[in-house]
Amino acid sequence: MSAEEVEELYSLLVPLDEARLIVPRACVAEVVGYTKPQPLADAPPWLAGSIEWNGRQLPVVSFEVAAGYPSPVQAGRTRVVVFNAITGELKPPYFGLLTQGFPQLVRVNPDVLATDDEDFPDDSPIVCRIRMLNEYPLIPDLERLEQMIVAALRRG
Repeated sequence: MSAEEVEELYSLLVPLDEARLIVPRACVAEVVGYTKPQPLADAPPWLAGSIEWNGRQLPVVSFEVAAGYPSPVQAGRTRVVVFNAITGELKPPYFGLLTQGFPQLVRVNPDVLATDDEDFPDDSPIVCRIRMLNEYPLIPDLERLEQMIVAALRRG
């Protein structure tokens, strides 16, 4: 790649209640309408339950609660973003994340990004916050989130 070529990554801004996540487009399998998750026995509060998706049971997470924020109210704009699992530990290799609307496709390149100085706990599913023009999205630790889901499902 020559110096004149700009490296870009197609990403999605995933709306939460009070923030947005930014993830590579390839991490997302599908966005589906909200259906109330079926509760899971002995699940932590951030594990909202499971829904049926493509004939499979899919664990569904409230990212806000997993990150230590208040649980958002599920409303008409609530959706479930289905993520491709990356650790190989979830069977089937997907999980759902509750959102407050449809993700927005954006192209990200080094010219529009800067890091933010906010620190998050080591056990948080948040890697960091970035500045992207006038947005301040969070970069989720999807691997950590999957590990949390796997541990919760093994307990239940």
